[in-house]
Amino acid sequence: MIGEMDVNYLLHRQQVALIRAQMSRSRKGREAYEGLARGYTDQIDAYRRENERLVNLAH
Repeated sequence: MIGEMDVNYLLHRQQVALIRAQMSRSRKGREAYEGLARGYTDQIDAYRRENERLVNLAH
């Protein structure tokens, strides 16, 4: 899990990576930034799943 990671930071980094992927002039650069964006997406999804689990435990 992410711990105390700020989800806004992850969302920002994901968007930056996606923008850089779109602007990349090389296939390798585009693939690298897309990979970073996928990594941030995975972390965001894990954060959301954990929050849902905690909310369900509270009810």
